Amino acid sequence: QLQPLESGGGLVQPGGSLRLSCAAAGFTLDYYTIGWFRQAPGKGREGVSCISSSDESGVTTYYADSVKGRFTISVDDEKNAVVLEMNSLKPEDTAVYYCAGVLRGLFSRCAPLGMDYWGKGTQVTVSS
Repeated sequence: QLQPLESGGGLVQPGGSLRLSCAAAGFTLDYYTIGWFRQAPGKGREGVSCISSSDESGVTTYYADSVKGRFTISVDDEKNAVVLEMNSLKPEDTAVYYCAGVLRGLFSRCAPLGMDYWGKGTQVTVSS
């Protein structure tokens, strides 16, 4: 069973930055669309950002409106990981962040429903 492993969460002050990483053997854009999702206390899980690759379009990224311009998703080829760089963090970004993926031919949108492989999550807390 493929299970991504997240790392990089923690406590940061408002305006600060964190870098989340997601890796698993064989969990690459060659086969999967991979994304980051989050769930804040008392709220449902939501899509944050996804990254996909196709022969026709190359690499495509998706961002929730709430994180556009602040978060960047990319691939760290050296570590074979999908990275989420989070800048200008706000208290409302506090949540458990999950890495998830689906076979790239099955990807339709960057939303929790439809993702098949989930990590256990990493806590991000933005507080002064």
